Amino acid sequence: MHSADLSLPLYSSDSSPVVQTWNLSKTYRTGFWMNQKIESLKSCSLNIYRGETFGLLGPNGAGKTTLLKTLLGITRPTTGKAVIFGQPIGDRQVKQKIGYLPENAYLYDFLTAWEFLEFIAGLFQIPKSKQRQRITELLDLVGLAQSTARNKKLKQYSKGMLQRVGMAQSLINDPEIVFLDEPMSGLDPMGRYRMKEIVLSLKQQGKTIFFNSHILSDIEQICDRIAFLALGELICQGSLDELLGEGNAYRATVVGATLETLTPWMTNLTQENHYWHGQLKVEPNHFVTQLNDTDARLVSIQLARPSLEEFFMQQLRDRGIEFSR
Repeated sequence: MHSADLSLPLYSSDSSPVVQTWNLSKTYRTGFWMNQKIESLKSCSLNIYRGETFGLLGPNGAGKTTLLKTLLGITRPTTGKAVIFGQPIGDRQVKQKIGYLPENAYLYDFLTAWEFLEFIAGLFQIPKSKQRQRITELLDLVGLAQSTARNKKLKQYSKGMLQRVGMAQSLINDPEIVFLDEPMSGLDPMGRYRMKEIVLSLKQQGKTIFFNSHILSDIEQICDRIAFLALGELICQGSLDELLGEGNAYRATVVGATLETLTPWMTNLTQENHYWHGQLKVEPNHFVTQLNDTDARLVSIQLARPSLEEFFMQQLRDRGIEFSR
């Protein structure tokens, strides 16, 4: 498997950075006398390229939302620098090109979906003559075009429906880059499926998408490149092939072994009952030969690469970071 790398590979030969950060850090003061410091973000450097879907992954409290809000100009960085479209974060003209869906968006309870989108369109100074067509297109995109849905008060919406209205408002200005903060959090399977379909449709339109999540399986399906954040630190980034390998690794299941026995030959080890699962670090024939000299028994061996979850948990363990699953 390729080792994790904090370098910044190009997304493609024709792409250009839309978002760039250099050693971005954010420290909060807390405590009664404000004399305690919490580092929410530590020296974060990354590039996001035009037209790609970039997934920022990490457990709750890792600093994902802090990074996103810093890029949007909602909070100021303590140190470091960031630009979007080559302009400093917070630039007014750049904001016109940005769409944003917060994790817990507050939508006005007594407005309908149509009225809420009209209000947001007004903030972007979209002409009245164009609002009707744009709102109709967006409600159709998010599956709320039916009159029973678009004319219902938002306080009567389910969590999934509110997320879809939130997605529609993030696209009202036809942005070039869309920031999505945990867009699938709290959704049922149907809601998550709908949200993934919307993200894929944006990708087909050539939008650049910055996507925060702790749901690794969703990210694995839709992102071009990913980065892992833990305890405010960016621990690795790259494409799935760069991080997980290109499918030329072997995975094995062994019974009757110990962690100490398997460590020289396997990585990303996980245990389920008495069975050990992991990826081979050596050639399969060599592994089988070595295993025959122990009390362990080979259950299976197959060509595969680790899942994103397995890779992420191994990265955390390698750094002595413990999180509950």
